[in-house]
Amino acid sequence: MAGIRGTQLIGAGAPVGGADPDAAPGVGVPRVRVRDLIDVVTSLRPGLTNGAAPAELIDQLRALEDLKSASAAAQARIAVAFDAAQRSAEKELGVPAEEQGRGVGAQIALARRESPARGSRLHGLAKALVAEMPHTLAALDTGQLNEWRATLLVKETACLSAEDRCAVDEELAADTGTFDGAGDRAIIAAARTAAYRRDPRSVTQRASHAATERHVSLRPAPDTMTYLTALLPVAQGVAVHAALSRHADTLRSSGETRSRGQIMADALVERITGTPGGISGVEVQLVMTDRTLFQGDAEPARLPGYGIVPAAWARAILTGNKGHAEPGQPGQSGPDQAFKVWLRRLFTAPGSGELVAADSKARLFPAGMRRFIQARDDTCRTPYCDAPIRHFDHVVPWHDGGTTSLSNGAGMCEACNHTKELTGWRAKTSPGTRHVVEIRTPTGHHYRSTAPPLPGTGIQGTDPPDTAPHSRRHRRKLRHHAKALKYARATELQAA
Repeated sequence: MAGIRGTQLIGAGAPVGGADPDAAPGVGVPRVRVRDLIDVVTSLRPGLTNGAAPAELIDQLRALEDLKSASAAAQARIAVAFDAAQRSAEKELGVPAEEQGRGVGAQIALARRESPARGSRLHGLAKALVAEMPHTLAALDTGQLNEWRATLLVKETACLSAEDRCAVDEELAADTGTFDGAGDRAIIAAARTAAYRRDPRSVTQRASHAATERHVSLRPAPDTMTYLTALLPVAQGVAVHAALSRHADTLRSSGETRSRGQIMADALVERITGTPGGISGVEVQLVMTDRTLFQGDAEPARLPGYGIVPAAWARAILTGNKGHAEPGQPGQSGPDQAFKVWLRRLFTAPGSGELVAADSKARLFPAGMRRFIQARDDTCRTPYCDAPIRHFDHVVPWHDGGTTSLSNGAGMCEACNHTKELTGWRAKTSPGTRHVVEIRTPTGHHYRSTAPPLPGTGIQGTDPPDTAPHSRRHRRKLRHHAKALKYARATELQAA
C-alpha cells in the first residue's frame, strides 16, 4: 500500500473527446500522476492478493477507504477552483453577474458521471467545505470522515450563518476524536445540538419552513413495484400510519389472511382512489413488440417512467389483471369493475429499432411528436440524468435553424433544458443506429447520449435473426417498413 499512500491525488481524468488529458488547469502537477494512482489501485485485484495475510487485506481495505475520503476532499477543492475559474471567464465575456456560474453544477455532474441534481448538491457541498468548514474538510483529507458523513454535517448546519457554521465546525472537529465510532444518527444528533446552541432561532425557523416542503413522490422499485413516498409534518405522518395500522389490526383480528403490510397498502390505495383496485381506466403507454402483445413472445416491454417490465406482466395489465393481485384479493379486475384500455401504435424500423415519424413545420412539437419522443427517450437525455421528461425541446435551437422534427427533438427535464441554453453550451445530433445527441460544455468537453433501446431491438452491432438479404421473412419486413413509412408520411401531412 506504500504506492497508494505515497501518490498525490490531483483530479479525475478527462472524458473521451474532451480537454487535453496531460494538463490540469489550475493545478501545478501533471495529470499523469492520477493515472499512476489508478494503476496502483487497479493492481489490487483479488487474484493478485491471494497470498496476502488476512490482517494485510484489512489494512488495504482501510487504506482504500482513506483514499476515497481524500479523493472526495480533492474533488471539493477542484470543484471550487473550477467554479472560480468559470465565473472569471464568464465575467470577461460580459455575462451578467447574476448568471455567472449557472452551469457549473451541471459540468461537475457530467465530469463525475452524476445527474445534474446530484451535481448541484456536490457543488454546494464543495463550497461549504472549502469556505466555511475547514475542520470537516481536514477530516476528509485524513480519512476520519467519508463524503456522506461530511455531507450530513453540511446539511445540518445549512441554516446557520457563515460565522456560526465555522464555530460548529470547530466544535465538532473530527480530528479531536469527536466522531470516532459514531454512526450517521450520532453525527446528525451532534450537529443538530451544536447548531441549536449557536442559533436556536434559525433552527426553529428551519423546522417551521420544512412543513412548506411537504410533497408526494413516486419512483420505481424492483419487480414492477413502485415507492409512493409522502413527506409530511410528523404529526400528520404519524396520524396516517396509525389509521392504516388500526384498520389492518381490525381486519387481521377478524380472520383476514393478507399480511398486515398488504392490508395497509391496499387500504391506502382504496381510500385515495375510491376504488378497491385503485384503477378504473388507464391509457396504456407500454412500449412492446406486436409479438409480445399478440403472440406471447418473451421480449420484455418498457413502461415510460418506470423501465423494463416482464412480457407476461405487460399482457396481464392489458387484460385487466393488475399483475400482483391474487384471486379474491383487492386489485384484481372482476365482472363489476370496468377496465378501459387504449392502444396506440408506434412503428419502428426493422433492425435499428428507431421510431418512424415525420417532420413538422410548427415551432412547438405537436402532441403526436411529443408522444413519440416520450416513448423513444423515456427519461431526460442528458447523460447520467434519469429525471422524468418535462420539456420537449429542439436539440439545435429553433432560432439557430433547428427544425421541429423527431431527429432534432429530445426529451429533457426542466433543469437540463435551461442549462442547455446557457452561454457556451452546444448540442447537435449525430448519425447512429439509434438517436444520438452530442453535448459540448463551455470547457470544450464532449458527451454523447444515445436513446435507450426499444423492446425488440437486436444487440447493437448484430443483425436481428432471419434478416438475410434474400430471405422471405426479410422481404416481408421490408414491405412492412415501407407501409410504416407511408403511414408516417400521412402523419407528417396532418401535423404540418
